[in-house]
Amino acid sequence: QLSILYAVLSQPLFLFDKRFEIINAIYEPTEEECEWKPDEEDKILEQLKEKAKIEEEKKDEEKEEPTGIPEFWLTIFKNVDLLSDMLQEHDEPILKHLKYIKVKFLDAGQPMSFVLEFHFEPSEYFTDEVLTKTYRMRSELDDSDPFSFDGTEIMGCTGCQIDQKKGRNVTLRTIKKKQKHKGHGTDCTVTKTVSNDSCFNFFAPPEVPESGDLDDAAEAIHTADFEISHFLPVRIIPRSVLYFTGEVIEDDDDDYDEEGKQADEEGEKEGDEENNPDYEPKKDQNPAECKQQ
Repeated sequence: QLSILYAVLSQPLFLFDKRFEIINAIYEPTEEECEWKPDEEDKILEQLKEKAKIEEEKKDEEKEEPTGIPEFWLTIFKNVDLLSDMLQEHDEPILKHLKYIKVKFLDAGQPMSFVLEFHFEPSEYFTDEVLTKTYRMRSELDDSDPFSFDGTEIMGCTGCQIDQKKGRNVTLRTIKKKQKHKGHGTDCTVTKTVSNDSCFNFFAPPEVPESGDLDDAAEAIHTADFEISHFLPVRIIPRSVLYFTGEVIEDDDDDYDEEGKQADEEGEKEGDEENNPDYEPKKDQNPAECKQQ
């Protein structure tokens, strides 16, 4: 009996009745009754939403409208494997200030060479507006071996001194090392400055000794350096927009894959012929001697 009484008392019969009347068009609610009256929690929620909206509007007002194409050259550095291999995370904020890369050939009459100019907008990293890298070229034949000539080649390069602002040199880093004092035998901490990986080491290439002999590390740096010196003026600078969008990178990869596949197939074919016990080279492989007329 108590359960029945509780069920009857707990049911908001007046709401059920009113709902029945509205659904069946017996009663038409007024406009005032149709308005939702929020409770305290709803009011707090609305206040928080309004406050968040105001804060967002303030942030939008503080943001400057971007001009031009932000991070154009940085994006290219990231998209091109040859450049991204030497790019470090601490280099990226600096490359955001890179405005333009230009190729400049020296005047006629001077030794054949060209300069890569990297133009930067003012920043907190260095005072220079232009960083340069000069490449010396050779295009003369070797009189003793003229048939070895394979076109113009790079003979050497010279970087530039970067006027770094205090505490902003990304090519150096400070390390602390514990060692024993020679006189007292006590432990002490020694601070030492060492070189740091950075794409800006590009402007400080290792010097080539007079003998021309380089160790493996310096040889690898020069090889990559010369590849970049060819790739930038010939491919990237003329088609920089396509490298920015990533369109030309797919074409380069496809060309490389086709060339690599063709070379592999030719290598496999030659290897199969040589390993075949029944293979007999043609007797007349050498061209006929020229007869004097």
